Amino acid sequence: MSKFFFLIIAGGIGALLRYSVSLFFLKYTNTNFPLGVLLVNILGSFLFGLIWALSEDKGIIGPEIRLVILVGFLGSFTTFSTFAFDNISLVSNGQIGYFIINIFLNNLLGIFFIYLGFKISKLV
Repeated sequence: MSKFFFLIIAGGIGALLRYSVSLFFLKYTNTNFPLGVLLVNILGSFLFGLIWALSEDKGIIGPEIRLVILVGFLGSFTTFSTFAFDNISLVSNGQIGYFIINIFLNNLLGIFFIYLGFKISKLV
């Protein structure tokens, strides 16, 4: 089978998992803050850093599997469009504080968790 097939399957799984995490947090938390998307972005950043480093530095994951995980699964698991939409919604609803916190946390924690993934891969 071609790698495009696996990219599509992995992308579908990533998108469904992102949606499920978002629904879970909407159902079980009492906040307008997009906590599910934040968690997905942090986890996706960590996994991206870990997978990249395990592939590049350790050779544990081959380039084709890395492509499927990073582009297919994580590419649809963590989407910027959802993040952007949530921010526009927060501003439109007058929740400027949540808007600022969301931008700050997603960017700072996303960068930190990529770095953490790199560091943890060194332990393997």
